This record gives sequence, structure tokens and C-alpha cells, in this order.
Amino acid sequence: MTTPTPGHPHPTPDAPHIAVRGEAHLEADPEIARVGITLTARGKDRRATLDDLTRRNATTLDLLKSYGDAVEHLETGHFSLAPELAPRGRGERVRTYHGSVHLTVEFGDFTALGELTTKLADHDLTRLDGPSWSLRPDSPVHARARRQAVKEAVQRAREYAEALGTTLAALLEIADIGADIPQPYPAGPGRARSMAFAGPADDTPAPLDLEPQRQEIHAAVNARFTLVPPRL
Repeated sequence: MTTPTPGHPHPTPDAPHIAVRGEAHLEADPEIARVGITLTARGKDRRATLDDLTRRNATTLDLLKSYGDAVEHLETGHFSLAPELAPRGRGERVRTYHGSVHLTVEFGDFTALGELTTKLADHDLTRLDGPSWSLRPDSPVHARARRQAVKEAVQRAREYAEALGTTLAALLEIADIGADIPQPYPAGPGRARSMAFAGPADDTPAPLDLEPQRQEIHAAVNARFTLVPPRL
């Protein structure tokens, strides 16, 4: 039995309804890569630790900005400078200071990504996390998935109507039931990330060979139509 949608009339023998679901599953190459960078410093003197952290941060920012448009977005996140107390002894005696600052960088040029991440990984007390791959929010792949989901819903409804010996009369409603959500394509044989080193002729580290991870895009809609009354 078809349940009427609020705001729409009940189906009747003269205006029967049909409700269907349309889905689309696409794969696409990523358009953006994000890398997290954590810079740390440690020392017995608070000011010296802060100076070391500030110097590493400035050096890293200068390197990132030297790549121009290849770095599409750069932001500073969490910053901390905290004392570590000695476990024993009277009073609150500071044993050392720990400082850290976290950066997030977004790349659109994957060639520059391999070279730059290798240079960053060669820095002291620097941790890299990533890359994480994704599509841009306004990527045309999202629109293509939505259009495909709608077309599938219409085609499915037509097939049901043809099975009844009739045709679609009008569209009553279409609802986006799952905004397209990019999902990393499951890694498998031949899809694992490659990190290959070539022996450098000097002290400059060889760029990482990073294989972009395919993205899976999903879109789904619910659609409701009226039918020309079939002759059963």
C-alpha cells in the first residue's frame, strides 16, 4: 500500500501513485589532498623552547608558501606549550617544556605534494599525517551523480508503469535522501599507496611517489509519480 506524502493527495483509482528510489555510484580521481603537519620542540628553558618552536614554524611556513598556487589552503590549528613536572621531589619542579603547533595544508597539485612532503619529513621534530584525498565541494562529479540518480528513478518508474500497461502522468515529489558523500575507494591489489625512494645524488631527499586514492561518490533520491490509470 502506498503511503501518501504530507502535502500531496491520497492516491485513488483515477490517480494512482508510484514511489521509486534512484541511486548512482560513481568513481573519480581525487582533486584535493590534505596533509597534517605537527611541529614540536622540547627543552628545559621555557623561552628557548618557544623560540625553537617559533623558528620551526616560520621555516615550515616559508617552505609551504614558496610553492605558490600548488598550496591552495594553509591554516594553523592547535598550539600548545606546557611544562612537564618532575615525578619526584618537593614542590612543583619543572623537568622540561613541550611545545607543539599543528598546521593543515591542502594541495591541488599532486606533483608538488610528493616533493614537498618529502622535504617536510626531512625536518627535525616534524610529524606528517596524510595525505587524505577528496573531491572539491563544488566538483561537477557531485552534480553528475545527482543527475544519474534522478534519471534512474524516472527510468525505474517508467518500467513499473510499462509492466502495468500504462505510462507516467506527472511528477509529485522528488527528495534527496542522501547527499552525495565521497568515500575513499577501498584499497586493494594495485590500489595501495606507493611510497618509492630513488637514491639521491645529493643531500636532497627524493620525492615520494604518492598514488592518489580513487573516490566513490553516492547519490540517492526518492521520487513519486502519478500514473495514467491502467486497465487491469
